[in-house]
Amino acid sequence: MPESTQKEFRFKRGSRALGYIKKFSATEKVVFGVFVILALVTALSMAVRAADNFMVLIPAYGGTLREGVVGLPRTINPVLAVTDVDRDLTALVYSGLMKYQNGNLVPDIAKSYDISKDGLTYDFKLRDDVYFQDGKPLNADDIEFTVQKIQDPNLKSPRRADWTNVIVKKISDYEIQFILKQAYSPFLANTTIGILPKHVWGNISDDQFIFSQYNTDPIGSGPYKIAGMARDQGGIPTEYDLETWKSYYGKEPYIPSLVFDFYSDADKIVTDLGAGKIDSAAAIAPETAANLASDLAQPYTVLSAPMPRIFGVFFNQNQAPVLADATVRQALDMAVDRDAIIARVLDGYGIPADGPLPAGFLENATDTRSAPLNSDIATSAPAATTSAESLRKISDAQSLLQNKGWAMDSNGFLAKKSGKTTNELAFDIYTADSPDLKSTAEMVRDAWTKLGAKVSVKVFETGDLYQNVIRTRKYDALLFGEQIGKDGDLYAFWHSSQRNSPGLNVAMYANSKVDKVLEDLRSSTDPATRVGDYAKLEQMISADTPAVFLYSPDFIYAVPKTLSGITLDSITTPTDRWNSVSNWYLDTEKVWKMFANNRIE
Repeated sequence: MPESTQKEFRFKRGSRALGYIKKFSATEKVVFGVFVILALVTALSMAVRAADNFMVLIPAYGGTLREGVVGLPRTINPVLAVTDVDRDLTALVYSGLMKYQNGNLVPDIAKSYDISKDGLTYDFKLRDDVYFQDGKPLNADDIEFTVQKIQDPNLKSPRRADWTNVIVKKISDYEIQFILKQAYSPFLANTTIGILPKHVWGNISDDQFIFSQYNTDPIGSGPYKIAGMARDQGGIPTEYDLETWKSYYGKEPYIPSLVFDFYSDADKIVTDLGAGKIDSAAAIAPETAANLASDLAQPYTVLSAPMPRIFGVFFNQNQAPVLADATVRQALDMAVDRDAIIARVLDGYGIPADGPLPAGFLENATDTRSAPLNSDIATSAPAATTSAESLRKISDAQSLLQNKGWAMDSNGFLAKKSGKTTNELAFDIYTADSPDLKSTAEMVRDAWTKLGAKVSVKVFETGDLYQNVIRTRKYDALLFGEQIGKDGDLYAFWHSSQRNSPGLNVAMYANSKVDKVLEDLRSSTDPATRVGDYAKLEQMISADTPAVFLYSPDFIYAVPKTLSGITLDSITTPTDRWNSVSNWYLDTEKVWKMFANNRIE
């Protein structure tokens, strides 16, 4: 560059200032330098603090969550999935017309939907930006195909009952219609089922459907896809690696990598969780959870949320005539100490049940199509009932029976004369061979024995219990759990038409007024009407005491302390924990406040 065009920049009077500094003594120069450094440090510190005032901490993309699960994947397929492992992977790989978000039903693949006034026709308009993980677009053909496969009797889909008597009609490439034979207000929840790609499954016969490689190497349209797997020397899967599907139409999850490690037993999962080999584990036993939660030094925390499952002792009055006495049933209900059962059997991970509906259901049931059954992250254990309180309950129950003619016989059991016949208060409790149910049955038996009833507990292997006891209805009283769906439909449990197998009315309950309310609930779409009907239903069933309702257990989930954004809402099955997976995060970063809203959805 020519010298005439060069420019020299200097601080004004800079040379004069340097001249003064040169005149400083050595000591003065040191002091001056210290002051300069302090001034720079102070200015920098103030700048950092000022920046902090204008910056916020937000979720960042990154990290890996390694989860331990009991079992092996066999059918990662929404039509066939039946185990918790298969349902977990299916929920992450596939997506449906609707999904649960913050406990509410919202459109997913659907862009919008309409329900006819008579509740018989459901019209869905689809998004046109949804693709399967092989790059092919998802449209109405895939939805029609999936529903038809669910309805196919040869496939024996566990979801088939949800779609019986439903006509599926393709209106256009991006519009699908469902026509119901009769109004069923909880139907919308059925449309959360994952959608299969017709171009992949369309040429696979019914005979080969369950054996297809796509059951273990699935292609869906959900937020995660299968990235790889590891097998042992025998070819058995030991690990599945999932990664975020980059062309996913919805919100990209913050955690880019999920790893599932498969175990044959829960004890090994707990060991590896403590050793840091895995980060999380779901559906933990209450006793194990209590031990884990007490170890505050570990890098994980234990979350819990109530599940809409009602455990109770259901009376079969046909099998045990003594239970046909309403006073007997009422006294048996009074004598049970629910809080003691929860404290001892569930280590506090549960809440008492005093009716056929989950606790808090009526408060939340403004609309069963969208309201969560539960939304608490953690629940506290009920206060333990004192021995004096338990004895008082039993004493009150004895007084009730004595006022109706029941008295202790020579054997120390309650009995009542009816003409020349003396009826002894004696019956058996039947239940499954699981630690919690056996312990619960024994505590209930002990309470009723103190009351004066002659009660024994009969325990069966789960399959045997169903086939030879529940299906045949050969039991006096059954300790059983009812899993109430997100839709809150109690028809299968309490309608008189469901008294015989495969119905689940295990109390053999029959009340024409209750039948009418159950039928109205299935057809009504008005929120206020439904809440009123649910209240009437609970009042009528509770007044008849066809069962002694005991508790609703918690869903228990151990997760790393670094995991944030997780909510356990509408937990009906363990798989429901993944409803909020797109909001989970392990890492964070700081950004200027003005940019934060663009980063957080």
